Amino acid sequence: MRDALNDSHISPLAILFMGIFMVFALVFVSTQRMVGSAPVNVTAAAPVETRALRFQDRADGSIAILDAGAAEPFEIIAPQTNGFLRGTLRGMARARKLSHASAEPPFELTRWADGRLSLRDPETAREINLEPFGPTNTAVFKRLLTLKGHS
Repeated sequence: MRDALNDSHISPLAILFMGIFMVFALVFVSTQRMVGSAPVNVTAAAPVETRALRFQDRADGSIAILDAGAAEPFEIIAPQTNGFLRGTLRGMARARKLSHASAEPPFELTRWADGRLSLRDPETAREINLEPFGPTNTAVFKRLLTLKGHS
Protein backbone atom coordinates (compact mmCIF):
# COMPACT_ATOMS: atom_id res chain seq x y z
CA MET A 1 0.00 0.00 0.00
CA ARG A 2 1.33 3.43 -0.89
CA ASP A 3 1.85 6.09 1.75
CA ALA A 4 -0.69 8.91 1.23
CA LEU A 5 1.59 11.50 2.82
CA ASN A 6 4.44 10.81 0.43
CA ASP A 7 2.14 10.82 -2.62
CA SER A 8 1.17 14.50 -2.21
CA HIS A 9 1.29 16.79 -5.23
CA ILE A 10 1.36 19.92 -3.06
CA SER A 11 4.78 21.36 -2.52
CA PRO A 12 6.01 21.85 1.06
CA LEU A 13 6.56 25.55 0.28
CA ALA A 14 2.87 25.98 -0.64
CA ILE A 15 1.83 24.28 2.60
CA LEU A 16 4.14 26.61 4.54
CA PHE A 17 2.61 29.70 2.89
CA MET A 18 -0.94 28.47 3.59
CA GLY A 19 -0.02 27.93 7.23
CA ILE A 20 1.51 31.42 7.52
CA PHE A 21 -1.58 32.94 5.92
CA MET A 22 -3.90 31.11 8.32
CA VAL A 23 -1.87 32.24 11.36
CA PHE A 24 -1.86 35.85 10.04
CA ALA A 25 -5.65 35.79 9.50
CA LEU A 26 -6.25 34.38 12.98
CA VAL A 27 -3.99 36.99 14.62
CA PHE A 28 -5.62 39.80 12.63
CA VAL A 29 -9.18 38.80 13.52
CA SER A 30 -8.28 38.22 17.17
CA THR A 31 -6.58 41.61 17.41
CA GLN A 32 -9.61 43.36 15.90
CA ARG A 33 -11.91 41.65 18.39
CA MET A 34 -9.71 42.50 21.38
CA VAL A 35 -9.32 46.20 20.57
CA GLY A 36 -13.06 46.53 20.01
CA SER A 37 -12.84 47.67 16.42
CA ALA A 38 -16.37 48.50 15.35
CA PRO A 39 -17.79 48.67 11.84
CA VAL A 40 -17.41 52.04 10.18
CA ASN A 41 -20.47 54.23 10.67
CA VAL A 42 -21.03 56.32 7.57
CA THR A 43 -22.80 59.38 8.96
CA ALA A 44 -20.55 62.14 7.66
CA ALA A 45 -23.41 63.72 5.69
CA ALA A 46 -25.74 66.20 7.33
CA PRO A 47 -29.40 65.33 7.93
CA VAL A 48 -31.70 67.02 5.40
CA GLU A 49 -35.03 65.89 6.81
CA THR A 50 -36.07 63.97 9.92
CA ARG A 51 -39.50 62.77 10.92
CA ALA A 52 -40.34 61.28 14.32
CA LEU A 53 -42.75 58.38 13.80
CA ARG A 54 -44.69 56.04 16.03
CA PHE A 55 -45.91 52.66 14.77
CA GLN A 56 -48.88 50.96 16.43
CA ASP A 57 -49.95 47.37 15.84
CA ARG A 58 -53.71 46.99 15.55
CA ALA A 59 -55.89 44.01 16.41
CA ASP A 60 -56.73 43.37 12.74
CA GLY A 61 -53.04 43.02 11.83
CA SER A 62 -52.70 46.48 10.34
CA ILE A 63 -50.07 49.01 11.42
CA ALA A 64 -51.00 52.61 12.19
CA ILE A 65 -48.28 55.19 11.47
CA LEU A 66 -48.45 58.44 13.42
CA ASP A 67 -46.32 61.53 13.78
CA ALA A 68 -44.74 61.73 17.23
CA GLY A 69 -47.28 64.06 18.82
CA ALA A 70 -50.34 63.11 16.77
CA ALA A 71 -53.39 61.25 18.00
CA GLU A 72 -54.54 60.12 14.56
CA PRO A 73 -52.51 58.06 12.07
CA PHE A 74 -51.56 59.53 8.71
CA GLU A 75 -51.14 56.07 7.18
CA ILE A 76 -52.53 52.60 7.81
CA ILE A 77 -50.57 49.63 6.51
CA ALA A 78 -52.98 46.84 5.58
CA PRO A 79 -52.61 43.40 7.15
CA GLN A 80 -50.18 41.01 5.41
CA THR A 81 -48.59 43.75 3.29
CA ASN A 82 -45.29 45.65 3.38
CA GLY A 83 -43.11 42.79 4.56
CA PHE A 84 -39.93 44.89 4.58
CA LEU A 85 -41.47 47.59 6.78
CA ARG A 86 -42.91 44.97 9.12
CA GLY A 87 -39.62 43.08 9.36
CA THR A 88 -37.64 46.25 10.04
CA LEU A 89 -40.03 47.32 12.77
CA ARG A 90 -40.02 43.84 14.30
CA GLY A 91 -36.24 44.00 14.55
CA MET A 92 -36.35 47.45 16.16
CA ALA A 93 -39.07 46.36 18.60
CA ARG A 94 -37.06 43.28 19.52
CA ALA A 95 -34.01 45.43 20.28
CA ARG A 96 -36.15 47.61 22.56
CA LYS A 97 -37.54 44.59 24.34
CA LEU A 98 -34.08 43.06 24.86
CA SER A 99 -32.75 46.33 26.29
CA HIS A 100 -35.87 46.81 28.45
CA ALA A 101 -36.57 50.15 26.75
CA SER A 102 -39.99 51.72 26.50
CA ALA A 103 -42.02 50.94 23.39
CA GLU A 104 -43.62 54.40 23.32
CA PRO A 105 -40.92 56.84 22.10
CA PRO A 106 -40.96 57.51 18.34
CA PHE A 107 -38.38 56.30 15.84
CA GLU A 108 -36.47 58.84 13.75
CA LEU A 109 -36.63 58.48 9.98
CA THR A 110 -33.87 60.62 8.43
CA ARG A 111 -32.92 61.56 4.89
CA TRP A 112 -29.24 62.53 4.66
CA ALA A 113 -27.55 65.02 2.32
CA ASP A 114 -25.81 62.18 0.46
CA GLY A 115 -29.21 60.60 -0.36
CA ARG A 116 -29.13 57.86 2.27
CA LEU A 117 -32.15 57.07 4.38
CA SER A 118 -31.96 55.67 7.91
CA LEU A 119 -34.29 54.61 10.68
CA ARG A 120 -32.95 55.26 14.19
CA ASP A 121 -34.24 54.28 17.59
CA PRO A 122 -33.24 56.90 20.17
CA GLU A 123 -34.07 54.45 22.97
CA THR A 124 -31.50 51.84 21.94
CA ALA A 125 -29.28 53.99 19.65
CA ARG A 126 -29.78 51.35 16.96
CA GLU A 127 -29.70 52.78 13.45
CA ILE A 128 -30.50 50.97 10.23
CA ASN A 129 -29.19 52.32 6.96
CA LEU A 130 -32.00 51.45 4.54
CA GLU A 131 -30.15 51.94 1.22
CA PRO A 132 -28.45 48.50 1.16
CA PHE A 133 -31.90 46.87 1.04
CA GLY A 134 -32.50 48.22 -2.46
CA PRO A 135 -34.58 51.00 -3.99
CA THR A 136 -37.94 49.22 -3.71
CA ASN A 137 -37.58 48.59 0.02
CA THR A 138 -36.11 52.04 0.66
CA ALA A 139 -39.04 53.64 -1.18
CA VAL A 140 -41.43 52.24 1.43
CA PHE A 141 -39.80 54.41 4.11
CA LYS A 142 -39.00 57.33 1.78
CA ARG A 143 -42.74 57.63 1.11
CA LEU A 144 -43.34 58.15 4.84
CA LEU A 145 -41.30 61.37 4.68
CA THR A 146 -43.60 62.84 2.04
CA LEU A 147 -47.04 61.87 3.38
CA LYS A 148 -48.85 64.65 5.20
CA GLY A 149 -49.84 64.04 8.78
CA HIS A 150 -52.92 65.21 10.65
CA SER A 151 -52.54 68.62 12.24
